[in-house]
This record gives sequence, C-alpha cells and structure tokens, in this order.
Amino acid sequence: MKTHFAPLARLLHWSMAVLLIAMLFIGAGMVASVSERHEWLLDLHKPLGIALLALVVIRLVVRFSTQQPPLPADLPAVQALAAKLSHWLLYALMLAMPLLGWAMISAAGDPVMLSDSLQLPSIVPANAQAFAFLRKAHGYLAYLLFLTVLVHLAAALFHGLIRRDGVLQSMLRGSRSQ
Repeated sequence: MKTHFAPLARLLHWSMAVLLIAMLFIGAGMVASVSERHEWLLDLHKPLGIALLALVVIRLVVRFSTQQPPLPADLPAVQALAAKLSHWLLYALMLAMPLLGWAMISAAGDPVMLSDSLQLPSIVPANAQAFAFLRKAHGYLAYLLFLTVLVHLAAALFHGLIRRDGVLQSMLRGSRSQ
C-alpha cells in the first residue's frame, strides 16, 4: 500500500502552497493600495496567477496519473468526506481564480501582459458590467480560497499533531524506498 505522495506531487503541492499564499498577500496588498506600489503588485500578480494556472493543470494531471495514499481506515466518514470535498474545492478555486483574473482584465479592455513583450489574448470581450461582476467574483473567491487554505492547514496540523496518523507525513517527505 502506498504511504506517501509521489515526489512530483509533493513538489507541486509545496511550490503551489508558497505561490498561493504569496498571491493572496499580493492581492490583499493590491486592493489596499492606491500608491505606485499598486502597479508593481499588479505586474507581479498577473504572471504569478498564470503560472499557478499552469501548475494546477499539471498538478491535476499528476493527481489523476499517480496513486494517492489512502486516508486512515479509522478516520470518521464525515472527516473523510470533508477531506475529499475540501481538496476538490481547492482545485476548483485554484483553477477559477486565475481564469477569473484573466477574464476580468480582458473585460476591462486592458491587455493581459505577463511581461513587457508577452501578451495573452483576451478571453472575454471588453465590457464594464462584466468587469464589475468578475472583479467582485474574483475578490469573493479569494476570501473563500484563503478560508479553504486555512481549513486545509488546520486539518494538516490536526493530522500531524493530534491524530499522528501519517497523513501529514505522506506530504512532507517520501518513504525511504522512493
């Protein structure tokens, strides 16, 4: 029986965790600032969002193509269901957030620039009402993502410090045989 996640799955998990937390703080800094720092944060936020979009696609491919360690057999059914649903919510939000951001910028009629010379195509037509809706959706889903990350972290700590059932260890490091 598999007891640890594949090395690539662990690398993607931890890389994305760092980037995702950075993105949440960058996003919070962007909406809280009207200074020249806002533009700098925005220029950082866009390419990181697209990088996270690419990484979550790769992560889903890895997720479906590798065997995952099972949850502990003695885990109550409601907790097992919560674990599965919260993981799918995280995947959905990690896909939705960059797509909403991309659509929001497109709806604003602005170019989606990843660097001085790399521009992504617009994915929705310019429309002020669509922009307003997408901006609110992006913001509300950012709060939901932040909350979901906190719940995920709390569950990981619960498994690692209280239950000590190997769930946290399965993502922290590989087995010696890998």
